[in-house]
Amino acid sequence: MKTPIVVLGIGELGGVFARGFLRMGHPIYPITRGMNIEQEAAQIPDPELVLITVGEESLPPILRQIPQQWHSHVGLLQNELLPRDWEAHDIHDPTVISVWFDKKSGIDVKSVMPSAVYGPAAALIHESLASLDIVCRQLADEEQLLFTLVLKNLYILTVNIAGLETGGTVSELWQNHIELASQIANEVIDIQEYLTGKSLPRERLMQGLLEAFDLDPEHKCTGRSAPARLRRALGHARRVGLAVPTMERIQARHPLDATPPQTRQSALNGSRKPLN
Repeated sequence: MKTPIVVLGIGELGGVFARGFLRMGHPIYPITRGMNIEQEAAQIPDPELVLITVGEESLPPILRQIPQQWHSHVGLLQNELLPRDWEAHDIHDPTVISVWFDKKSGIDVKSVMPSAVYGPAAALIHESLASLDIVCRQLADEEQLLFTLVLKNLYILTVNIAGLETGGTVSELWQNHIELASQIANEVIDIQEYLTGKSLPRERLMQGLLEAFDLDPEHKCTGRSAPARLRRALGHARRVGLAVPTMERIQARHPLDATPPQTRQSALNGSRKPLN
């Protein structure tokens, strides 16, 4: 029997990956809400992978609970993810997946562009997604991983935050509201530079953003997570006095607890079922 894989959080994305792992012959050990992670780790001290599929806001408290013997097995796939998020919990070499496919309840997977993976279990992730006909590429180094994560953050935050104002699709956003989208995108990159402590390739990131728009022009801009994304982005900017006037204007016009103009269950927009 192949080594077990732990999946922490069985929502839409967790279900996709679990199906791929099962096709490869790995037994799946799910951890759901109410289970004691420390006790479960004692039962499976050396899994092939511990894939954490909870949403962004649930990730920090979950990482605090991951026992030391699992640190070298962690896999992460959340949006708004950067190295500081796992390093803060003494996790230094996780497998990280940048997911670029949609998964809604009752509807099969729809890829926007190839997903990407880097880390010790990259080959495992690549093979499991290939078994489901989901395109995924393995990244060569940490520099590529950082660019990929920032690009995903740029896409998610730009379309979600702009969508609070405009609604509509990503093609409509760029065709009809290019100035607004460009302003938000540049503010997002400013925040990402602060969070990474690095000067980022702004022009290349903008090219990647437009490529993602072109590959799925009918993708809806807003999801249920959009207000929370704006709240988190503003929180980062305000902590260091970073000027983000376009985001501030949108916040003033749209209370952060308001329902976005359009909602859509979407793994790409981070709308996953919570850990249950």
